[in-house]
Amino acid sequence: MAATVTKHPQTPSTALPRSINVTRFAECRGPELEALHSIVSERLNGDFRSNRNKRRRTTGYDNRVGKKRFRKRQNNGVVDFNKKVPRRIRRKNELRRNESVGFGVSGDGTKRLRTHVWHAKRFTMSKIWGFYLPLGLHGKGRGSRSIMKSLRDGVVVHDASYCSAVQLEGPELHHGGATCSHTISPVTYMWRPHVRSAIKDVEKSDGLHDAETIDNSSALRLVWIWIHAAAFKEGFDAVECASRRENEKVGGHVNCISLESQLGKVEVMGSKASQLLQKILHPVKSFPQNNMDLKECSVDETQDEPQLNIFYSENEDCTSSSIISLVVNDPRIVTGKAEDQTSAGIQDSILESVSSPCFRNGESMNLWHAANGIYPPVEESILCREKYHQRMAFYCLNDQSSSMLNEPSKEQCSTVCPILLLKNSHPKNSIVRWSIILPISWVKAFWIPLLSLGGRAIGLREKHWIACEVGLPYFPSDFPGCSAYSCFMENEAADSVRDAELRPPSVKPFCIPISPPWDVVSYAFNKKKITGSENHIFPDILSSENMNNLATNSHKDFHRDPCCKNGVSFDGLVPRSARLLARFLSGINNCELHLFPSMPERKSCINKIMKDIEISKQGLDDNILVNYDHKLCFIRILIHAYKDGVFEDGAVVCAPHISDLAFMTSRLDNKFELKIPDTLLRSYFVQQPTGKWDLQEPSDPAGKESHRWPIGFVTTGFVHGSKKSVAGAFCEAVLLARLREEQWNAVPAKRRKEIYVLVRNLRSTAYRLALAEIVLEQHEQDVEYM
Repeated sequence: MAATVTKHPQTPSTALPRSINVTRFAECRGPELEALHSIVSERLNGDFRSNRNKRRRTTGYDNRVGKKRFRKRQNNGVVDFNKKVPRRIRRKNELRRNESVGFGVSGDGTKRLRTHVWHAKRFTMSKIWGFYLPLGLHGKGRGSRSIMKSLRDGVVVHDASYCSAVQLEGPELHHGGATCSHTISPVTYMWRPHVRSAIKDVEKSDGLHDAETIDNSSALRLVWIWIHAAAFKEGFDAVECASRRENEKVGGHVNCISLESQLGKVEVMGSKASQLLQKILHPVKSFPQNNMDLKECSVDETQDEPQLNIFYSENEDCTSSSIISLVVNDPRIVTGKAEDQTSAGIQDSILESVSSPCFRNGESMNLWHAANGIYPPVEESILCREKYHQRMAFYCLNDQSSSMLNEPSKEQCSTVCPILLLKNSHPKNSIVRWSIILPISWVKAFWIPLLSLGGRAIGLREKHWIACEVGLPYFPSDFPGCSAYSCFMENEAADSVRDAELRPPSVKPFCIPISPPWDVVSYAFNKKKITGSENHIFPDILSSENMNNLATNSHKDFHRDPCCKNGVSFDGLVPRSARLLARFLSGINNCELHLFPSMPERKSCINKIMKDIEISKQGLDDNILVNYDHKLCFIRILIHAYKDGVFEDGAVVCAPHISDLAFMTSRLDNKFELKIPDTLLRSYFVQQPTGKWDLQEPSDPAGKESHRWPIGFVTTGFVHGSKKSVAGAFCEAVLLARLREEQWNAVPAKRRKEIYVLVRNLRSTAYRLALAEIVLEQHEQDVEYM
């Protein structure tokens, strides 16, 4: 039987008082207070004195309590308050400031990120590229397994504000760059469209001189070119010089402006990156979204709080390499859904009390007009005080004239911020990557909410791990053709020598080349010969004339001004697209190399080519290798360990003998292990007086038998906590094609696999078998980077 409930009429609630009389409140609650006092008195046996071990000093607030002499002088009025403030306090005040533009600068001119204080307390800081940047978590570089878990199941966040943009404004013109110019840096192009829309395309290029063709137009366009800090000066000088030549040649008006220290960049990566952004990004309701098309479901205002539908995976409008322009509320005020009506009311009160335009000229624009000036966010101290006053106002305990944000301040602030969201997801990796581009003064305002809602901060070392995990090149480590790589490796070599000098002689390691000696790969061209039925690779002809011709032709039509002069330079070609690799292969006359960059369906075509019986009839003549007069061409490969082995940075990649493969790939439980003698380990690479490293060819029989000629080097080693066990390396294209030809000819067509290579760490004597996968045979381009 259902119970009946009687509904009583609700009485109208009376207005709550604005203040409370403490005396009258105590008189009304007198009996209750007496009852509570009697209960406490019984528990304490009438002794209300506090225990001596629980007593605290009442003057703990005074930091000068122990300085009796100073207190006496202060009481006598003889203290000099004009004395210089201590450095600790001056530095603390300097780091607290949040200027509209510019980085904080140390005494030696090194720039600091806006999140420098947060990172300095938790990360090992490194002085690199003119910045103090977080190198990684404290320790010896471990913790990769935890980082990979956060990437798969959560979100990682990285402050990439050290990357800066160059703004070009003028008529849309494009001319192909000079082929003899060297690569400066990978860049990201962001075009402002003619018609304001929510989503625009982004173009990426492997260098400033090699961009895709764009239709000519007389309309004025604006483009941002994002360049890494390691190559920003060189890249900006190149763009500015090209703009100056264009203005002098055509008479145009192309303006080149550096946006360094004006824009910030925060990278959000992981499986839950979209969910995290949806929590902190709340578009302004009353702000006119002139640049957004509501038909594309960029913002859903049908709910109580606007939601961003662009983060859903089923949204087809937001494709890879897209830009979304938004104007959002301060994430420190609105962080996700309000837990109760009290928090919601406080947030609305704060937003209404400080609603102001985000641009200094008062117009409603997006981040593309950042040059006009953007107001910085509200200071954290003022925001906390306003939250406190708003909460007291909710309980009717506040002073009506106590609002802090409504008071006139020296500098105008804002609670809304224009941002650009850049989607970096790519079909060849499953990771979700977003970049938040925002004014530099707003980086700290977005940083803390990103971390408090589940994001995990990472440094440069952890970012390198993630790049290896997803199979993307990392700049500058995986771009040996750039001057930034040479400078970076020279600094790494100097740091290694400095660390070795601090160790005692008993544990001091022997010297190895920190930067790979790429020139030694050319020795393999004059020492290849197929002999007998086993198709071994043995030393053959060493012609000084051929070596001189090779050295002369390697510098042919190639001009560069390397920033390093200690043997860390790179002289070779690194194609970053299948088109460039095909162009290089076409320049080798009368040759059919076993490289296949131009294929419609790449993975399936590779499998078909492996099973093709007629492929063995094509190949490279041995005389071509002996008389090879082209520049060395290095292509990026992904190396997978065949059975076991951990490949480190700088490991040498060598060409195996066919007999090596027969033993190493055998299913029998044999203990065959290819090693070099211990005496050869320290003398394998010898440093010349000029600082350049050279290969020392073994002369003893044991050394000759175990010697394998190098064809490349590892630039990104294994990540210990990863389940993929993949490393990135660069190998010479012609030698790699010849190695594939020999291996495919030695086995039946049905048993053909990828290219087998041998990898040896420079401090180890053992060779490990691995499979090499050519990136440009799997993808059209290799220009996306981290």
